[in-house]
Amino acid sequence: MSAFLAYGGLFSSALIAATILPMQSEAALSGLILASDYPVWALVLAASLGNVLGSVINWLLGRGIARFRDRRWFPVGPRALERAEAWYRRYGKWSLLMSWAPIVGDPLTVVAGILREPFPVFLALVTLAKVGRYLVLTAALLSLV
Repeated sequence: MSAFLAYGGLFSSALIAATILPMQSEAALSGLILASDYPVWALVLAASLGNVLGSVINWLLGRGIARFRDRRWFPVGPRALERAEAWYRRYGKWSLLMSWAPIVGDPLTVVAGILREPFPVFLALVTLAKVGRYLVLTAALLSLV
């Protein structure tokens, strides 16, 4: 496998996994680490960059889509959106440290955009969460090998 395909595929799977589309990036990262063909730091970097960029896309979607919240076609009902906003307001920006978590992480990044979380704060917390998750996964995987 060429390096371009390996890193590009990993970056792409991590980016898609961070959006609201269903995808797993952990399996791709684990497989490439176990193949031992590429430096582990470079694989973690590619996955982290893709995953953070996917969250930035979610944040931008939240910023842009909020103006359509009263439309019939809006994908989230008013009650569900109010609950998500209340939860985010309750726990604040620190809830973005859970942006790595399945199911709740991706919607958190969208809500952060809807509620106008400042981008530098958003980026710092999401990057910490996403890179941290990949580092823990990598350490656990390497400890088993």
